[in-house]
Amino acid sequence: MPITFALATLGGYLLGSIPFGLLLTRAAGLGDIRNVGSGNIGATNVLRTGRKDIAFATLILDAGKAAAALLIAKYFAGPEAGFLAGGAAFLGHCFPVWLNFKGGKGVATFFGVLFAGLWPVALIAGAAWLLIAFTLRYSSLGSLTAAAIAPVAAALLNQGVWAIGFCVVLAVLIVWRHQANIARLLNGEEPKIGQKK
Repeated sequence: MPITFALATLGGYLLGSIPFGLLLTRAAGLGDIRNVGSGNIGATNVLRTGRKDIAFATLILDAGKAAAALLIAKYFAGPEAGFLAGGAAFLGHCFPVWLNFKGGKGVATFFGVLFAGLWPVALIAGAAWLLIAFTLRYSSLGSLTAAAIAPVAAALLNQGVWAIGFCVVLAVLIVWRHQANIARLLNGEEPKIGQKK
């Protein structure tokens, strides 16, 4: 069992560490996404290139890699291994070995894990993100709100202590990854969705 969990974690990390935002923007001839806007490799920053199609593809692939990690590990080794792999994919996206451990902020992978493993929670968190994003047009604030709501939703939906704890850990990591965004939000300097930094 420990070996199985270790393999699930390693596989999840490696899958999650694939920097789709960087790969897609380079393939599209847009250069290095790390030299654009915030320098982040995620979909929100990819959108600042003006290529909505590339940003959407980045979003889907970043979410998909986390969902795939969870579902594959769950299929072969059970739900515990699935969530280990999904959590590892989240960490792989945030800290990819290929990019000197400087990756994205984990929001798409967060939703990928939730939709694959806790879809009712994902729907509520996703609705929160959409509400903030479409009304206030701050992706970061939407992400922070969704992250905060996820553990509450897991508790209200009686998903179990382990699910609540899992959501809490991911939420804390998302808040930590958004420290610079939080500072800019407080100072009124955070760029809105589609706005170049």
